[in-house]
Amino acid sequence: MKLLTNITSTLVPVALVSLFSLSILTPQAQAHCEVPCGIYSDETVFTDLQTHLATIEKAMTEFNSLSTEPSKNANQLIRWINNKEIHATKIQEIVSQYFLTQRIKVDEADKNAYMLKLTQLHQMTVLAMKCKQTTDLENAQKLHKVLDAFKASYEKK
Repeated sequence: MKLLTNITSTLVPVALVSLFSLSILTPQAQAHCEVPCGIYSDETVFTDLQTHLATIEKAMTEFNSLSTEPSKNANQLIRWINNKEIHATKIQEIVSQYFLTQRIKVDEADKNAYMLKLTQLHQMTVLAMKCKQTTDLENAQKLHKVLDAFKASYEKK
């Protein structure tokens, strides 16, 4: 029995590290791949952003609720945090890969509108990062406001 315990305690961490390494090194298929396919519409992308943000808010709320008994809820706490991280990263990817690289163009006629959009996208990226770093719902609420403001300025085109 002691031998089994020693083997298990050695192999489990090695297996977890191996799985984690594989998941990082394995190429992931991502939406908004910069191929001009015409599949993604702006409205769909904004809906996706809202869904990611709602998931972050839900994860923060659940984490804050479950943290009253951390030893009892350890697995769920970890799952909610991981989920929050994934969705915040997806927001950053959409901002970068969809809007900054494909949709926002330098407009010589209205540099102020261009700078406003760039500023709002930067704010969204930073607030998504803050959502990763904390479980403070204020960051998600600020992100909501900036997303709404960006959508309004973006739709003015």
